[in-house]
Amino acid sequence: MSGIPDQRIFPHATGKAAETVAKHQEPQDLIFHAGWFCPYVQRTWIALEERGIPYQYKEVNPYKKEKHFLDINPKGLVPAIEYQGKALYESLILTEFLEDAYPSTKPNLLPADPYTRAYVRIWIDHINKQIVPNFMRVVQAQEEDKQKAALADFVKGLTTLTEKIKGPYFLGEEFSLVDVAIAPWVVRDYIIRENRGFLREAAGDVWKQYAEKLESRDSVLRTQSNKEHSAEIYGRYLRNEAQSEAAKAIREGRPIP
Repeated sequence: MSGIPDQRIFPHATGKAAETVAKHQEPQDLIFHAGWFCPYVQRTWIALEERGIPYQYKEVNPYKKEKHFLDINPKGLVPAIEYQGKALYESLILTEFLEDAYPSTKPNLLPADPYTRAYVRIWIDHINKQIVPNFMRVVQAQEEDKQKAALADFVKGLTTLTEKIKGPYFLGEEFSLVDVAIAPWVVRDYIIRENRGFLREAAGDVWKQYAEKLESRDSVLRTQSNKEHSAEIYGRYLRNEAQSEAAKAIREGRPIP
């Protein structure tokens, strides 16, 4: 998910993410079309890094998308992949596809047990419906009362998830797709901490410990650019000027695409 029409956006990954990009330039069966700044991209990227799946990284210019990219993904959003010449998109669909396409590449991020797999999907759905949209509402809300209401809903969503965390990760010692689904917003919660008064402690000590564990995970660090290059991107969201599909959906009261 992407589409930030601002020419001041930094054109490529930086920091540890840039080092990761440099290691994935050789042609592979799987081509990963990405935008370094996008939390949805980071979901799929974390899964690729966690599992050591060979891939070729290609940065998508958000203002001038190549015809080939639009041919494989008419929505024009990242992340998207090409796998053996066939195209797919949507971050969580891609993470599950990687489980199916590379079943013998360990570790798997979906549990083998059918019940636990379904349980994981329930809580990923919670993240998508009760946490991510409320995070966006907190960022974009302009009036103080709306900011407070959105922040309360966001903390409520975190608290509900926290009640199910076994620790140190959601399922216990096993790092899973639930952790992948929430991690990009954990590493971006400094935006609402610095600008909207959010404190991790508001969702409890267990959440704070869990968040700290996630943000220090190697795969999360390796897919994260330097924060200073994100300032203008999130500044536009904080001023409610962003024109990404996610921003438009929040303004119009629609589900985030």
